[in-house]
Amino acid sequence: MARGRTANLKLAHLLAECRWRSNGEFARAINRAGTEGGFKLRYDESAVSHWLSGTRPMAKYRKVVLEVLSRRLGRVVTAFEAGFVDRPDEEEPSVDMVEGLVDLGSADMDPSRRGVLGAGLYSVALTIPGWPDVVGRFERLRSDPHSRIGMGEVESVIAMTERISEIDDQFGGRSARPMAAAFMVNNIVPYLRATASEEVRRAMLSAAADHLYLSGYMAVDERLDTLGQSYYTKALELALAAGDHLTYCTTLRGMSVQAVELGHGAEAVRLAEAASSASPQAGPRMRAFLAGQQAHSLARTGDRAGALAMLRAAEVAMEQAESKAKAHGSYDPASLAYHVAQVNHELGDREGAIRALQRSEKVRPAVYRRARVRHRAMLAEWQVEVGRVEEALQNWHLALDEYPQVQSGRADDRFRAMVAVLRPHGRGAQVRELLDRARSMAGEGVG
Repeated sequence: MARGRTANLKLAHLLAECRWRSNGEFARAINRAGTEGGFKLRYDESAVSHWLSGTRPMAKYRKVVLEVLSRRLGRVVTAFEAGFVDRPDEEEPSVDMVEGLVDLGSADMDPSRRGVLGAGLYSVALTIPGWPDVVGRFERLRSDPHSRIGMGEVESVIAMTERISEIDDQFGGRSARPMAAAFMVNNIVPYLRATASEEVRRAMLSAAADHLYLSGYMAVDERLDTLGQSYYTKALELALAAGDHLTYCTTLRGMSVQAVELGHGAEAVRLAEAASSASPQAGPRMRAFLAGQQAHSLARTGDRAGALAMLRAAEVAMEQAESKAKAHGSYDPASLAYHVAQVNHELGDREGAIRALQRSEKVRPAVYRRARVRHRAMLAEWQVEVGRVEEALQNWHLALDEYPQVQSGRADDRFRAMVAVLRPHGRGAQVRELLDRARSMAGEGVG
């Protein structure tokens, strides 16, 4: 017997909270979001009326509807909260943790699937993996009784991840990511299935989590944002299973960076705060690392007081970190100055932002070529905003000197932005010279 329809009061409550002018506006937002994910949706006001009366969106499009609600409200909206399932546990079934890595990495290794990997809907409705779910999934992991690993295999994963990271810093994510995917499928996955002592097992999970974080970072650098989000989520799961709070927090912070770059300020704040909350025992460098990102995220949402407070916290923590004779780590004075620049720019202090970014560039180690290209181009954009066009042209030329050596979607974005920023200034001879030089590099990504 067919189930009688009951009005979806949960959805009605959410729509009232969203304050759209009409159900048709909600439907159009869903259609636009569907385009991001490769769906050609044609929802209208009548479809929303049907959902409110008790019908439910098709399962494969439901995530788009939930994503639109989540973006509008600035928080995660689940299928249960929207009245699309009857029980809280009736969500997508989880899969074997390592089996998911095989599927993800195998697709990423195939050059013919680049377009497929680039499609998909970046989600602010993503649920951050929690401890009970991860433990249960790892306990169901199928192991290979004929294979055993020790700390030597763990050290090989750590070393390979470090080498790939060095290539990424110099040449960009597009150069190094396929290598990382192949190593994950062919080496890391068999290691995770192998028999090992508890100490080795946790160490391998931690090393694998770090490798997946790097893979996510490189995917985001290539502007394959949905793929990057998938890698980041897997990194969180493995870090939790390993009890590795450092990689867990670092990954959440990376997800916050991705969110703020894509314009999702509230989601960036949520992820940055989750990273900070998950690291109560962090040392000063890690505290600076996380507080700097919190400051940038809060500035993006317009929270001036909160942003400045977190920026000061980052500065204090960095002073403590630098006072230690053997301090080391990826967050350094150049990174802090970059966050100062971003916060100043978000809060409208253009000259302060320029000075901070110039300071960041002066102290950044020379090995970080990709960052240097991106930040010089960003500096030039900000200089144009305050009328310093000649200085901007010099910085763009410096960035173009190294741009052909960098395979980075985010660097490509900066040079596409350059063309747009300079369009109103196109009559000057120096501007034309720069644009002609950039267009000659169109094969490398400038357009």
